[in-house]
Amino acid sequence: MQACVRPMSFLRHPVLRSCRALRAQLPVRALHGSSAPAARGRASLLAAAGAALVAGLTAGYSHLQRAELAARIPSPGDEMEQLCADFMALPVTPMEQLREHRDDMKSRMELMIMGTQAEVCRALAQADGAASFTVDRWQRAEGGGGISCVLQDGKVFEKAGVNVSVVHGYLSEESIRQMKSRGKSLKTKDGKLPFCAMGVSSVIHPKNPHVPTIHFNYRYFEIEEADGNRQWWFGGGTDLTPTYLDQEDVVHFHQTLKDACDKHSPTFYPKYKKWCDDYFFINHRGESRGVGGIFFDDLDFASKEELFAFVESCAKAVVPCYLPIVEKHKNDSFTPEEKLWQQLRRGRYVEFNLVYDRGTKFGLATPGSRIESILMSLPLTARWEYNHIPPEDSKEGEILKVLRKPRDWVH
Repeated sequence: MQACVRPMSFLRHPVLRSCRALRAQLPVRALHGSSAPAARGRASLLAAAGAALVAGLTAGYSHLQRAELAARIPSPGDEMEQLCADFMALPVTPMEQLREHRDDMKSRMELMIMGTQAEVCRALAQADGAASFTVDRWQRAEGGGGISCVLQDGKVFEKAGVNVSVVHGYLSEESIRQMKSRGKSLKTKDGKLPFCAMGVSSVIHPKNPHVPTIHFNYRYFEIEEADGNRQWWFGGGTDLTPTYLDQEDVVHFHQTLKDACDKHSPTFYPKYKKWCDDYFFINHRGESRGVGGIFFDDLDFASKEELFAFVESCAKAVVPCYLPIVEKHKNDSFTPEEKLWQQLRRGRYVEFNLVYDRGTKFGLATPGSRIESILMSLPLTARWEYNHIPPEDSKEGEILKVLRKPRDWVH
């Protein structure tokens, strides 16, 4: 298995095989500059992606290092140690166990999500240019733990969290009920159901109202029923929540995700795009949380190998689908009125996450869950005003029309 932290492929651009090759094909200033590109075309988006990605992948970890990281490669020739050297912290599972079960899906998934966390954190830290991530390792008394990486009060990002969790133990009765309500037929023993779950989850709230919020989550789940039967499934998705509509940005975002899906099946993107539109809907408001993306859950219709490859492709698409948009808008000027509208839209984001989000509910119902990590998705600031209704012909009214009726962005 290759290292999990490696260069992303621009999905409509010649595949760049290595960091060295990528650096050789871009001007040196791309490694240092952080200004937004002047051009607003498709090429400018990919150029910005290249600059952000190269800088992110080549940036050092001097501001992130801890004593744990400095001394963690006792044997330079050890493949597993080298694989983990670029992670934000050591994996949750002991290294000896990962080595022994290297081909097991749980081990492969943990290494993949650790690599995704590091790759996204590098790109975000480079794009921000001022703040660094706090790396917080935590343990769960009931089994497992996680690594939370959070950047707050940066130059570009008000709050950016990228969390990994790898947990195991017994599901609570409430968690079992939630799974059964989704159609899972589960056989418990004395009301208990052994499980293991792992995933990477992220929500990024920028300061500038012209830079959208993004959320992504990719996870793997296994349970063992009373009769010894094991069930497993994958879930995840990536979705975008802009404050103002920039159609070019949304098309780029969706096209990048579609390209990742199309590598595995032409049916995936339309199916999981609709699933995303249906899932991220705030029923009591009659509007979507954002402009969608892809979302899926309980995937077990193919082999583990096939579905893991699909999930990995989706995780690799996070940086190229989002960082070009950040680079394009992070230096845009904005008015106090536009900042107020961002705060109001964040209020909608909070409403969805606390009222409807399945992951939040599952986390709160799981014994020993880390509340700080679960509620990491909430912004530092938000606002609610009584009966705030913007004019229909305003920029605020424009985004509301999109949120009330999802669009097909790539056809």
